[in-house]
Amino acid sequence: MDRNSIIGFLLIVLILIGFTWWQAPSREQIEATRREQDSLATLQIEAQAREEARRAAEVPAEAAPAAAPASTTDSLATDSLERMRLLARYGIFLPASTGEGRTIVLENEDVQLSISTHGAHPQVIRLKDYTTYHGEPLLLADPDSGVYEWRFFSGNLDISTRDLHFTAEQISPLEVRLKAPTADPARYLAITYRLDSAKYFLHHSVELVGLQGDVDPRSLFFHWEVVGRNNEKYLPAEQQKSTVFYKYFADDRNYLSESEAEAKKLDGRTNWVAFKQDFFSVGLISEEGFTANGSEISITPSTSPDHNKRYSAKLYFDKAAAANVIVPMRLYLGPNHYNTLRRTKVEQFDRIIDLGWGIFGWMNRFLVIPIFNFFGGFNLGYGVIILLLTIAIKLLLTPLTYRNQRSSVRMRALKPEMDAINEKMKDADPLKKQQATMDLYRKAGVNPASGCVPMVIQLPVLYAMFRFFPASIELRQQSFLWADDLSSYDSILDLPFTIPMYGDHVSLFTLLMAASTVIYTLLNQKHMPTQQGMPSMKLMMYMFPVMMLLFMNNFSAGLSYYYLLANLISILQMTVLSRWFIDEEKLRAELLANMKKPRKKSRWQQRLEEMQKQQQGRRR
Repeated sequence: MDRNSIIGFLLIVLILIGFTWWQAPSREQIEATRREQDSLATLQIEAQAREEARRAAEVPAEAAPAAAPASTTDSLATDSLERMRLLARYGIFLPASTGEGRTIVLENEDVQLSISTHGAHPQVIRLKDYTTYHGEPLLLADPDSGVYEWRFFSGNLDISTRDLHFTAEQISPLEVRLKAPTADPARYLAITYRLDSAKYFLHHSVELVGLQGDVDPRSLFFHWEVVGRNNEKYLPAEQQKSTVFYKYFADDRNYLSESEAEAKKLDGRTNWVAFKQDFFSVGLISEEGFTANGSEISITPSTSPDHNKRYSAKLYFDKAAAANVIVPMRLYLGPNHYNTLRRTKVEQFDRIIDLGWGIFGWMNRFLVIPIFNFFGGFNLGYGVIILLLTIAIKLLLTPLTYRNQRSSVRMRALKPEMDAINEKMKDADPLKKQQATMDLYRKAGVNPASGCVPMVIQLPVLYAMFRFFPASIELRQQSFLWADDLSSYDSILDLPFTIPMYGDHVSLFTLLMAASTVIYTLLNQKHMPTQQGMPSMKLMMYMFPVMMLLFMNNFSAGLSYYYLLANLISILQMTVLSRWFIDEEKLRAELLANMKKPRKKSRWQQRLEEMQKQQQGRRR
């Protein structure tokens, strides 16, 4: 055979392989075909059983040694038909098709589980240290409202563990082993649950024992649908923070939509999936990873006032055929508490708490949370802890506050010179007036942007707090003054109607926060230089408190309380600094002395003048 013949032969083989692969049915088509075959087989067996029962009833009396009563014959025929139907449905798991369900309880100091032997699934998952806002036991899922199953193919049969009856061996108060038997005691399916002696991990595994050739491990997948209950005071806020989080081994954690229904097919090996509610989560963690081949997750908002969302995960595993196949998995059943999640040592598992992105999250993790936990260690009320946290943050930012206020006073000290320029050039080109103003700043040694830098540095702290307080489970159901739950809104008046963008209640902490913002703005204006031709800036300064009043009425009372304290402390700082630490007359004398000295233009001033000249040239 020459070279061309060999090449041609190889091309034909490659074409045949490619065509076979292209024509191969998908997993969904295979499952649909198997279900169709299963249904046809069931119909055939049922028809055969009915025919055998009919023939048995037609046997002549003389042919039988002792004719059975008609009722006994009917009963035997019915039993035979039922057995054939169950055999067609469950195959080798026929012994597990019937039985009586009972409940096994596992519990440690934090979690209580009720596991049903019918389906080998958790019926009730209760966190013992928590209750709902209405004082009821806190359950991580509505009992028996979703789906919890392992599914696989046994021959052509689609088997679900939720249809099987298991025998149970309770090894300890923390562990139970459940078996779905076959006719052979050496061949069975086992599901094991074991709680950690403390905290929130449930170790869970499914084991195929002696089922090689009867069960295809590649078809095995775990399917869980959870209907989350309304556990908090304000359902809309709870829904906004509830979704499905997941993390690929080779990527950062990600999540589905928090406001709309969304489904996603996982396209990478996945380390963990978490059903996150507002303050609690159910996490599914695999050290080997869930495979991308068929795994999918979804989230669906609920329209029920008793539920937040419906979570779903369908997760596949890479397993080859063997005499014994074990699929281990860990379940996290606990609170969204930052340090608790971090101590699980599951990569990025703590990031199901949204503390903000980039520098905002960094501020929360390494500044706000350590200070908050430090004061929390003294067993003080959380109203006092927030006060101490605010004071600590404000003290840390005092140098920046001082620089910002000193810069404002320096700018205001030039008011007589600014008024003279405005009067002299009131009819001049605005660009020339701006050039004269910048020349004045240069001679006096004032940088108009210097006051902005400290404010910009403080913004990450302000936004970090905006993320920290609504996510802090420590504030959940903690009362302070008139607020019964610092993690949710406070109300001094419930309205009989709903105001758009505001709500159906009046939050006093939000009102006080907005009022303190107005007072701070008025006082701050006295320390700021007069800005000519900028009425929109003044309007924004007064519109901002109104916007905050509308926006934060439904937010965490702890957040509004913090902003109120921050405003009051800022007013105090402003008063103390201006009275005892910043001498405006002395600063003006320094500026006048600077104006008598020759000064070089800074790079920033040079660039600004060049831009102004370019704009002036374009106008000509």
